[in-house]
Amino acid sequence: MPRPVSDQVVVLMGASSGIGRAAALAFAAQGARVVCAGRTERALGTLVDEITAAGGTALAAPTDIADPDAVRALVRTAEAQFGRIDTWVNLAGIAVFGRVEDITDEEFDRVLRVNFLGHVHGVRAVLPALRRAGGGSVIGVSSLEGVRAVPLHAPYTASKFALRGFYDCLRIELAQEGAPIAVTTILPAAIDTPFFEHARSKLGALPKPPPPVYAPETVADAIVFASTHPRREIPVGGAAAGFFFGQRLSPAVTDALLSLRRIGSRSFRNTLPDNGTDNVDSTVDEPGQVHGSHPGKVLRRSAFTRLVGTLPRPGDLLTAAVSRRHRARAEG
Repeated sequence: MPRPVSDQVVVLMGASSGIGRAAALAFAAQGARVVCAGRTERALGTLVDEITAAGGTALAAPTDIADPDAVRALVRTAEAQFGRIDTWVNLAGIAVFGRVEDITDEEFDRVLRVNFLGHVHGVRAVLPALRRAGGGSVIGVSSLEGVRAVPLHAPYTASKFALRGFYDCLRIELAQEGAPIAVTTILPAAIDTPFFEHARSKLGALPKPPPPVYAPETVADAIVFASTHPRREIPVGGAAAGFFFGQRLSPAVTDALLSLRRIGSRSFRNTLPDNGTDNVDSTVDEPGQVHGSHPGKVLRRSAFTRLVGTLPRPGDLLTAAVSRRHRARAEG
């Protein structure tokens, strides 16, 4: 069984802002010792200050997830500071908004290198540490765009499809081995974070999240829940129902709906001009914040996630049983 959150050492890759920052605060509020990793040193510093001021325990560890040596060094730092790692959360992500023909080769490469290979580096680095700790959890934040493609976001969407496949492969391999390491994939809907202000835009405007938009804390709650109640996948936000049903029942009809400019293009365009800054190639030197600047309604709760996303499914229970059987045979 996973340790209680209050007894865990948690490493979060991508903790500078948005969902990662919200998750770090949520873990710390429940007593976990938190290692806050990311590229933006200033933002990590303010995050650690906020956690320690509230009585929590945290360590800032500036790390570029695209650098496998740096990620391995992060694992060593966390173990040296706190003795072990119980939960590893891969959150880091960047984005370029635009038509496929307008996005450069270098931009495609960079998004895939961070959003996909960065998660691979994190998993490969932490698995030995989780085994040394006697087990633990890997939590990967993908997206509902890993379920259903959307226009004007091809590199990001492709990276999220890749992540779902990667975490599925990892989950099966660990179950075959009988390893006491759980793998949960989080699938957020549109979330009000600085992600959109930090994205590179070729839309002629600042990107924005399409409605319905949820608060980052809804995803943070799902991540903390998964650290003690592993699930195969946890969708966050009521839009998940439309994404799953549309993709499963008729992907072609969904293509047609998203081909309508009002639905598939204009929903991503803000009325504000592009701010001219992004974190694709380098960091944005900011103190860090959880919430974005979405001017519309932001939902603070997701009934869909509470009712559907957190319930154990028969397949989850069956995979766990297979893993325990393999583990028992190996120990016997």
